Amino acid sequence: MARPSSNLTKFRKEFDKAKHIAIITGAGVSAESGVPTFRGQGGYWRKWQAQDLATPEAFSRDPSLVWEFYHYRREVMRSKMPNPAHLAIMECESRLSQQGRSVVIITQNIDELHHRAGSKHVYEIHGSLFKTRCMSCGEVKANHKSPICPALEGKGEPDRNAKDARIPVDDLPRCEKRGCNGLLRPHVVWFGETLDSDILTAVKEELEKCDLCLVVGTSSIVYPAAMFAPQVAGRGVPVAEFNMECTSATKRFKYHFEGPCGTTLPPALERHENEAI
Repeated sequence: MARPSSNLTKFRKEFDKAKHIAIITGAGVSAESGVPTFRGQGGYWRKWQAQDLATPEAFSRDPSLVWEFYHYRREVMRSKMPNPAHLAIMECESRLSQQGRSVVIITQNIDELHHRAGSKHVYEIHGSLFKTRCMSCGEVKANHKSPICPALEGKGEPDRNAKDARIPVDDLPRCEKRGCNGLLRPHVVWFGETLDSDILTAVKEELEKCDLCLVVGTSSIVYPAAMFAPQVAGRGVPVAEFNMECTSATKRFKYHFEGPCGTTLPPALERHENEAI
């Protein structure tokens, strides 16, 4: 298998003729905006990593603790901004739409930074920090309140010595639908849960019609998203990986551009003089 190319000129020739571009993004894109991942060495909130708290079992056992964790993550996002990679993707999507071409963003991130950058065609396959789902009636609703409920104000301190708030369940975020008042949970896909089947079906359709695929800031180890780009490559479509390092999937791709996404992606997506608009 040939080693992936890092020739930007060759990539641009593929880009210039592509009609349907799929861009798959992961935590590496958000990390460049300073968004904590709570994974790997040093990735702790108090004494826990994400996989300790982002489970149905953890929420059932201690909904107050889990809501403190997500409240902290929501509040942190208020000081984070889209970075040059997010903005390059948004500008590319907007520009190509005027040329009758399409760009779809398939993101594993839950921080809504693609939306905040101005991207329109976004699939959030793991949900959003800023949506809730009722445990009783199932209603999914956008929620950007700060704090999300009075009892969480000032809570969620990440220091490992911080004391758990132990908020009574009745004081945690509750459904506002008339006659419900059920306990709300973050509308994110937790470890051990399956992805939304409707979103997966839509993503599959986008990947089947794309004629160029970019994989940006993802380790290619979280399934099923880790198989998206290799499956596209398997049908002969060029795939370009933009990442800080090689991944287990790199050898399957036609292109690999190493370095910060905010540095490598903008020149790959910028307007060239031979474009119609």
